[in-house]
Amino acid sequence: MYLSEIWIYPVKSLGGIRLSEAQTEERGLQYDRRWMIIDENDKFITQRIYSKMALIDVALEESHLKISNRLEPGNDVLVPFEPVTRNPVTVTIWDDLVEAVTVCDEADAWLSKELGQNLRLVVMPKSTRRQVDTKYAKNDEYVSFADGYPYLVISQASLDDLNAKLPEPITMTRFRPNFVITGTEPFEEDQWKKISIGNLDFEILKPCARCILTTVNPQTAEKSPEPLKTLATYRKVNNKILFGQNVVAKGFGVVKVGDVVEVKE
Repeated sequence: MYLSEIWIYPVKSLGGIRLSEAQTEERGLQYDRRWMIIDENDKFITQRIYSKMALIDVALEESHLKISNRLEPGNDVLVPFEPVTRNPVTVTIWDDLVEAVTVCDEADAWLSKELGQNLRLVVMPKSTRRQVDTKYAKNDEYVSFADGYPYLVISQASLDDLNAKLPEPITMTRFRPNFVITGTEPFEEDQWKKISIGNLDFEILKPCARCILTTVNPQTAEKSPEPLKTLATYRKVNNKILFGQNVVAKGFGVVKVGDVVEVKE
């Protein structure tokens, strides 16, 4: 088994970035979901409601993010890694109240125009501690603006198995994983408790319950019943549709595409 893909999603619910290597940190891969878009009530927004977010790409540059409209070349905004406005704001993400800071007026104006409402971009400072669900955490781990856990692992074989059942195949980008692992049986990751990627150890906490965000086509922003409709026929447990595993890191360093993956006892 080996690590075949690495993905980060710097701004929650905007486009992902595929990397050849990445630095692991407690709250997730470096830069992963450290930024988030909030509405006038300081509440997070996602593709679940605003599917057009799927058409906004993010690129990593030396000192900033570049956020752009995929359908309109040249329509973009630069977001400095170091916040400019730095206004403190308590934001709502699911059931959590989290301390964040605003980033820059230019990003706020650009996002507000693209998505048709008053929005702000915030970043999670290093001082913020948003805990992983204590029911599943092993050592009081904390997490970024991801839905609940620092890392998401999916095997390529699981997607291949799903695609064999779908009317039209889909790509792994629907599921927004951090790590894709090749060389397994379908859904073999369901059985794992601990794995290593290269020389770094990870612990599997729980299966990932999937939501309607997976029904948004990341290339077109169009919605359809799939893949949840098909997944519900064979991946439903306690009324939740499961695909992928939520994971925490047990050590920190660099992971690279091609790293060997081993299951630990």
